[in-house]
Amino acid sequence: MSILDYAIILGFALVILGVTLAAIRLVRGPTLADRIVALDAMTVQLVSFGGLAALQAANAGFLDVAVVLALVGFLATVCLARYLERRILLAAEDLT
Repeated sequence: MSILDYAIILGFALVILGVTLAAIRLVRGPTLADRIVALDAMTVQLVSFGGLAALQAANAGFLDVAVVLALVGFLATVCLARYLERRILLAAEDLT
């Protein structure tokens, strides 16, 4: 095994650890904003998982999946942030 193979295995382990920790924050996170950030972090880590899979398999097909996942993750984060902003504005209007 080359040093690249060891680096890829280490990268997979760290990505799995990061996804696990972000999933815990997604479930436990006290506020909706914490949950949105955890979901975005999970998306970024899954994109890096796709990049690592492309390196390991020497197949660029995984990169297409990673790009699509990155775009979907970005759109989901923007939509959830807009929802959170509207929710805060509606709560402020109810107080007046």
